[in-house]
Amino acid sequence: MRLKCIIKYLYLKRGRCVFSPKKRTPRNAKNRRGKGIDYPFEIDEEFEVDIVDVTPNGEGIAKIKGFPVFIGNAKLNDHVKIKITDMSSGCADAQIVP
Repeated sequence: MRLKCIIKYLYLKRGRCVFSPKKRTPRNAKNRRGKGIDYPFEIDEEFEVDIVDVTPNGEGIAKIKGFPVFIGNAKLNDHVKIKITDMSSGCADAQIVP
């Protein structure tokens, strides 16, 4: 039992592995990038939504299952049919379908 403790101490001396020259990489924001976001929709999918807010640029904002969708030429409180055109970090762009 004592031998196990000594080996464990040597192996994990001060948080570093004594037997390996490589340090473990810290888990930070850089290591978590690129895992992607699971969107509840796909590009070219169509939805009927209500415009809940408007940006200072005049784009309407709707939410689909909590994700914001920016829609050009939409007014507040409109009920429109949209088509998803682009998805980027945490939001999507759409256009109104006639």
